[in-house]
Amino acid sequence: MENIRNFCIIAHIDHGKSTLADRLLQVTNTVSARQAQAQVLDDMDIERERGITIKSHAIQMDYLLDGKKYVLNLIDTPGHVDFSYEVSRSIAACEGALLIVDAAQGIQAQTISNLYLALENDLEIIPILNKIDLESANPEEVKDQIVDLLGCKREEILAASGKTGMGVPEVLEAIVNRIPPPKGELNAPLKALIFDSVYNSFRGIIAYYKVVDGQIYKNDKVKFVNTGKEYIAEEVGILRLDKEPRATVKAGDVGYIISGIKEAKDVKVGDTITRIDNPCNGAIEGFEDVKPMVFAGIYPVDTDDYEELRYSMEKLQLNDASLVFEPESSAALGFGFRCGFLGMLHMEIIQERLEREFNMTVITTVPNVSYHAYLTNGSDFIINNPSDFPDPARLDRIEEPYIKATIITKSEFTGAIMNLCIGKRGTIVNQSYLTTSRVELIFNMPLSEIVFDFYDKLKTISKGYASFDYHPIGYQPSDLVKLDIRMNGDAVDALSALIHRDHAYEFGKKICEKLKELMTRQQFEIIIQASIGAKIIARETVKALRKDVTAKCYGGDISRKRKLLEKQKEGKKRMRQVGNVEIPQAAFMAVLKLD
Repeated sequence: MENIRNFCIIAHIDHGKSTLADRLLQVTNTVSARQAQAQVLDDMDIERERGITIKSHAIQMDYLLDGKKYVLNLIDTPGHVDFSYEVSRSIAACEGALLIVDAAQGIQAQTISNLYLALENDLEIIPILNKIDLESANPEEVKDQIVDLLGCKREEILAASGKTGMGVPEVLEAIVNRIPPPKGELNAPLKALIFDSVYNSFRGIIAYYKVVDGQIYKNDKVKFVNTGKEYIAEEVGILRLDKEPRATVKAGDVGYIISGIKEAKDVKVGDTITRIDNPCNGAIEGFEDVKPMVFAGIYPVDTDDYEELRYSMEKLQLNDASLVFEPESSAALGFGFRCGFLGMLHMEIIQERLEREFNMTVITTVPNVSYHAYLTNGSDFIINNPSDFPDPARLDRIEEPYIKATIITKSEFTGAIMNLCIGKRGTIVNQSYLTTSRVELIFNMPLSEIVFDFYDKLKTISKGYASFDYHPIGYQPSDLVKLDIRMNGDAVDALSALIHRDHAYEFGKKICEKLKELMTRQQFEIIIQASIGAKIIARETVKALRKDVTAKCYGGDISRKRKLLEKQKEGKKRMRQVGNVEIPQAAFMAVLKLD
């Protein structure tokens, strides 16, 4: 165990961790020249196209230093705020972390929040200044920022470039010299922490774990402590570019287990594996279940595809443990699922994976968050869907989730960002200057205000320079109302939303105007209304198509023309009573993009 080092790479999105990981794999000859490609560890098409990491990946490298052979276990992590759950799991399986900072962009919000995660777990941090070869790099200033943040010495910061491979040998040496070997006892009962799982259509679910104490042998009878399930370890081994079976995986090492597990819920990330005949004294602490932040309904475009969609979602959940869903039905869209996501990017990725991997085209409803409703009779329940909103006469109060948002930006954009946050019902908690030109702003804001388009607007007004990170701080009472959209008097439940009373009128008016543009004209008049309870707050009318019934009257008495027009009017009225309003799919998408 003296020669094992477990480490992860943490950074803000797009600071070059996947590129640096590629270089580490090449320098240690883990990846041959033939296998080498950009983002070696990212195996999804979406990850490569967008240049982001979505799932954390583990790989083992061999490294020789001063004639001694070392085993390095690297766990690559995502950088986007939506996937910080993945990062926390990777950190729990390591003793050290490489903190990568882009020499051109400096420290950003996600860098700080990932760093705090690592410090909470007592990891040894190695700061690395990446992209040092860029012309726009500003190494001295960024080094000052790192020293301020970490309190380390300037000479401890390593300079590297993932693109050219400069400084990579020094990084490997620092990993061996600075990161402590794993602490564990080889002869103690088996105790291993599961930090990830993937689904394989031939072998079932494969769990990745780090052995804390003891050893795991092939054909051992093992038990998963939290779920209480028992299995036989059909195959154990270590993670290279491909899985390499071994007879045993020892304390301190990272490996995988295949035991014919069929269902995702049988493997909980953060669970402990132990032996049945010689169990350990207790589970490893420190993991909570994933908490979805944003909820949205996903419906098949064709209602007959409901069962197929269920099958696709279950398959997808095997590879993405953070997706939660339950069946629901809507009067406008038929049967579908209420899904919980970690954030808007997560929702977009799920939608895209459903389309690519399972050929499912889906309609997504307006995303919202979950609220706590307290009734006058003392009971309370959770609202995940606007249709669950109770009768206002029975409602005592309603509470919505708040977050603490950290925004780091250039000082020239401070005013515009403050306006944006205050417009989204945010209250400023703190403003501090990290350097003369960089400001950290901290706001308390309702989560519901940021799930729509907050991130896009923030990027626009700061010309891409602001970075954003948030974490939940609990529930607070709020004046929320249910806004219904009605078509010819009938409420369309898929378009209803829970919204703050101050914003309801403006939001209702915008939706009505947008729907008027998108609705195709019918033979009868369509009335689009936004209402709060029985009170109509906005209205638009789509005029009926009109046939020229008076064309055959030339000259003559006006009463004959009037009679024909009255007859047509009667027909239109009758048609409106029986006519069905078809809502185009674009309407559901347009509500998401309202500005």
